Amino acid sequence: MNQRLYKILSGTEWQQVHSDQALAGFGIDLTDGFIHLSSAGQVKETVQRYFSGRDDLMLVSIDGSFLGESLRWEESRGGASFPHVYGVIPMEAILKAEPLPLGSDGEHQFPF
Repeated sequence: MNQRLYKILSGTEWQQVHSDQALAGFGIDLTDGFIHLSSAGQVKETVQRYFSGRDDLMLVSIDGSFLGESLRWEESRGGASFPHVYGVIPMEAILKAEPLPLGSDGEHQFPF
């Protein structure tokens, strides 16, 4: 059974991941030295807080069981533990990437 985690990327960033066959992080990930991920219970708030109104997003599903010791759960927003990856996420760990469209109400429409 996999441990499903999520990364929000722009369409352009997803194209780069697909081209590189690995997710090495972007923007804040590079600044902080780890790849920021969210659990299923955290990803909607992450999108609302950091990506509100953006219409170019991809929801990338990752199988955390592929990440081994590079995956660490660390205290972050509001004292909650968030998944952080110290290293590169291999393409084998990526389950799928799908568009995260905006609905008529301006909110992102998640597939779950």
